[in-house]
Amino acid sequence: MSLKIWIQAARLRTLPLAIAGAIAGNLMAYVETRQLNNLTFLLSVLTGVFLQILSNYANDYGDFKNGADTKERTDRVMASGLISESKMKFAIAVLIGIILILGIALLTYSIGSFDLQFWMMFIFGVTGIIAAYFYTAGSNPYGYIGLGDSSVFIFFGILAVMGTYYLQVQSVNSSVWWMAAAVGLMSVGVLNVNNIRDIESDQQKNKITIPVMLGYKKALQYHVFLLVGAIFSLFIYVFTNYHHALQLSFLITIPLLAKHYYNLSQAKEIGRPAYNQQLKFLSLYTLMLCLVFCFSQLIVF
Repeated sequence: MSLKIWIQAARLRTLPLAIAGAIAGNLMAYVETRQLNNLTFLLSVLTGVFLQILSNYANDYGDFKNGADTKERTDRVMASGLISESKMKFAIAVLIGIILILGIALLTYSIGSFDLQFWMMFIFGVTGIIAAYFYTAGSNPYGYIGLGDSSVFIFFGILAVMGTYYLQVQSVNSSVWWMAAAVGLMSVGVLNVNNIRDIESDQQKNKITIPVMLGYKKALQYHVFLLVGAIFSLFIYVFTNYHHALQLSFLITIPLLAKHYYNLSQAKEIGRPAYNQQLKFLSLYTLMLCLVFCFSQLIVF
């Protein structure tokens, strides 16, 4: 079995999301304290990346086992027969092991002792692993009952950003919560693109997502709410920490976001590849937005 198949299962277009949350938390810690622990930065990014890959592998496995993915899904490695169930289960187990090793190393190095802080962060990490697996896997996946969006917001936004921020500064008393909310909303936006794309097949397989509940037109309106909400959250951060107009530099990216929405609204007429293109775009845009925003704050503070 070639490495290319495993890379396909990892869905590289989604990995910028994992990087975005970790980078945002680390860089905002540096913005506010002018201190950055490089090893904490590296370990947190690696942990986030492997957690995203685990989520993608578990999603491929869970959707296949629960019947949401069938043979026509040639982009899914299990549904198309490229990877067997036993090999995918083994890969998932290996990934969980890697994440636990990276996570424990991250917490041990950043916190320095096995105190209450360590165990609280460890519990959050284990919860993230459980959430990544049971999104579509298991007998009662929560992603099939409309809870995927809230999970993504919490784990890719709040916990990803604030968790890495906390490991850098040992505190959460900061308006960086607004940055975490922005990353979370953008991450939900990526999931929403995926779910709008699959709305018809999900309806047929009784997989209940937000777009299935709302319908196509309202799902697009929901998408606007997510994108505008993310930008508004960044505005709130700037408003509470205003020093210079350069802090609003992230606004130069808004035309790209408007173009994304227009292309998404036209994707239904083009087909699945158009949705995949917008999914990849929004994932990369989220990372770019985080970098532009963080560096604009860094210049000013």
